[in-house]
Amino acid sequence: MPPVRRGAVRRIQLFDELVALLLAEGFSQFTLDDLAARLHCSKRTLYALAGSKEQLVRAAVVHFFRGATERVEAALSATDTAADRVGRYLRAVATELGPVSARFFDDVAAFPPAAEVYERNTRAAARRVQQLVDEGVAAGAFRDVHTGFVADVVTAVMVRIQQRQVAAAIGLDDAEAYARLAELLLHGLNRPS
Repeated sequence: MPPVRRGAVRRIQLFDELVALLLAEGFSQFTLDDLAARLHCSKRTLYALAGSKEQLVRAAVVHFFRGATERVEAALSATDTAADRVGRYLRAVATELGPVSARFFDDVAAFPPAAEVYERNTRAAARRVQQLVDEGVAAGAFRDVHTGFVADVVTAVMVRIQQRQVAAAIGLDDAEAYARLAELLLHGLNRPS
């Protein structure tokens, strides 16, 4: 693989800094001038990353969820049993969402291009949970449940989390809601002792 050029390294570093800033503080209140000042770069440099603030925000949201998905899947690879995989998956999701500010999630929910990215990732995560539950039932690690129903319930809860309805209704942030979902799901699936 050819060496990465210095300009490309700086763009990657700048994009990572942008993502960290948006995750911590949200994005609706920032202008491109604000972002350039906070990131110690020019607006021209930001325009090299994306053509507008909206495109920049969407790209940052995609980047965050792509990295989170990779880390969640890596956490799964360290788990052997089907029963452990479902819990590990949902707890890894909770871990990834843990440091993300409520302001960021509120901004994502209010910005359709970013909300679409979160929704797409939520649906993919729900499909992954169904696959893991199917594997657990097939391996005899879980009770014989209707996995389609389990998947539908999990999807509904995940969508409610993504749409900020759980936070509004009971005050759980997204990470805590995923952790509670893992507990509930595993207690419902595990075979009685």
